[in-house]
Amino acid sequence: MAGTIILTGANSSLGTPAVEHLIQNYGDYTAILTVRDASDADVNTNRLRQVISQYPRAKAYIYALDLSSLSATHAFTREIASEITNGRYPRLSAIICNAYYWNLVGDPELTADGFDKTMQVNHISHASLVLQLLGSFGIDGRIILLSSDSRWPGKNPMEKYPPSIPDDLSLLVRPDVDDDKQGRGYQRYATSKLAIVTWMYALNRYLQKDPNLNKVTTVAINPGNMVDSRALRSNTPISMHRMQTWVYKPLLPLLQLMTPTLRSAAPAGVDVIELAISPTYAGQQGFFTLLQKDESSPESNNEVKQESLWKQTLQWAQVTQENTALRTTFK
Repeated sequence: MAGTIILTGANSSLGTPAVEHLIQNYGDYTAILTVRDASDADVNTNRLRQVISQYPRAKAYIYALDLSSLSATHAFTREIASEITNGRYPRLSAIICNAYYWNLVGDPELTADGFDKTMQVNHISHASLVLQLLGSFGIDGRIILLSSDSRWPGKNPMEKYPPSIPDDLSLLVRPDVDDDKQGRGYQRYATSKLAIVTWMYALNRYLQKDPNLNKVTTVAINPGNMVDSRALRSNTPISMHRMQTWVYKPLLPLLQLMTPTLRSAAPAGVDVIELAISPTYAGQQGFFTLLQKDESSPESNNEVKQESLWKQTLQWAQVTQENTALRTTFK
C-alpha cells in the first residue's frame, strides 16, 4: 500500500511542481505538505492550493510549520506521529526536507531557540523532524535532504568565504558578525548545506545498525541551480534580482552549455519526487547531483566531523531516546 510523503517547503519554487508531479504520477500516496504560512494571505500557499484543487482525488494536506521554532517542529512531529498511529494517514514512505532559509542582506539572525536562523531552518529543525518521525515509517522508507553545490568550497561563483565545519561547533549556530552581509550570508547558507551532507552520512550509519530501521535510507541531493527560483529574490541584493531577470532566465540554454546543473525549478521538483518514490532509486543512499550518484566534498566525508556534528545536532534538536525510535545512537 502506498504510504505518506512529507514535503517541507511545499509552496516553494521547487516544492509546488514537485507536489503536482507527485499527485499526477503517484496519486495513491498521501502528501503532507508543510509551509511557513498556511493562511490565505500567502500568495505562494494559495498557488499550491490551486494546483491541488485541479486534482479532486488528490490526498494532499497542507500544514503550517515554522522550522525556525523547535517547539513548533516538535509539536508537528507529535501530531503527525499520532495521526499515523490512529490510522488517519498511512505509514511514512518518505520525508523530503526541502524548506530553506538564507539572508544575504542582513546580519545573522538568532531564533528564539538561540540558534542562527539559517542553520536552524536548513539543518537543525529538519534533523529534529526526521529523527522524531523514524518510528512512523513502514518496513522501509527514504529520507531526502536538499543540499547544493555550495557545500563544496569553490564550486559556486557566489562563494566569497568557503563553507566549513569548525572544531568549535558553537560557531555554526552563533556565527560572528562583520560588514560583508552578502558574503557572510552566503557562507552561512553554504555551511548549512555542508552540515546537511555531513550529518547525512552519520544518519545512514546509525540507521544501518538499527535492526528496526535498517531499510530506511537517506540521500542528500544537489537539485541544481534553479534560475527561476524565488530564492534569488528573497533576502538578496537587487543585483541578484537583475541577474535573474536579464541574464539567468533569458540565457539559460546558453549558460547550460557551460554549467549543466543550471536549470529551472520544475524539473528539479520532478527529480526530488522520483528520488523519494520511484523503484529505480530504492535503497539508494549517499550524495546525488540531480539523479546521478556523485561525490560529496572531502570535509563532509570526514568521519570525525560527522560524529561530532551528529552528537551536537542531537543536543541542538532536543532529540533524546524518549522521542526517537533510533536506538543505536544512545547505546
